[in-house]
Amino acid sequence: MPQRASFHTLRKVGMYRTLSIVTVLSLCACADAPQAPSSPPAAELRIQIAELERRAAQLELQLMERDSVIDSLNARLDEALQEVVGAMGKLQSLTSRAEAASAMAEADVALQAITSSGGDSPESRQGLRLMQLSAGEFKRKNFGGALYLANQAKAAARAHLLAGKRLGNMRSGETPFAVPVKLHVSGRANVRSGPGTNFAISFTAESSTTLSGLSYLGDWIRVTNDAGNEGWISRSLVVRRADTSR
Repeated sequence: MPQRASFHTLRKVGMYRTLSIVTVLSLCACADAPQAPSSPPAAELRIQIAELERRAAQLELQLMERDSVIDSLNARLDEALQEVVGAMGKLQSLTSRAEAASAMAEADVALQAITSSGGDSPESRQGLRLMQLSAGEFKRKNFGGALYLANQAKAAARAHLLAGKRLGNMRSGETPFAVPVKLHVSGRANVRSGPGTNFAISFTAESSTTLSGLSYLGDWIRVTNDAGNEGWISRSLVVRRADTSR
């Protein structure tokens, strides 16, 4: 009987040892197993997505502005070429010396007023350059060319003043376009008095209406229509106007 009890005791001890070894090995295997990388929290992902969408919208607005600058420069170049061709066809200008001198004086006064007030803008710099070209044509007795360039200089001075008025009414964080951006309304939309749906409706733009974008603030664009009405429209409601002249 004592031998039999001893045998059972040894058997139990052996089983416990085996179970202990298996348990230890299992724990080691679990510890050595590579941990799956934890995915970032959903809230963090939403923030990242929102930031990417904001940056994409900002880049799209800048692209729209760049395209408008190119279109504007091409239009001015075409107009200038047409004027040059017309002048070359006539050879002898019908513009009098006095008429050219008067236009140059008016342009000079407008530009001097801008310069004396410390104003500086792409429009004012363009006006000064046009005045130099006008003076050169006047010396060559090309009074038609001098008149044309002087009128262009006056237009640049007016553009500077209009830009100054617009900038004076800008909101904090508002960014002006270098030139007005032509936009199409993608569907019937409300144009509001401020950049947000909580502002009152200024006017309603019908689908395919053409608006001029003046500046932007976040996802809202300050626009004006052909009637001179001004307001704010959501970026999602307008598209860049296709240039049908090309």
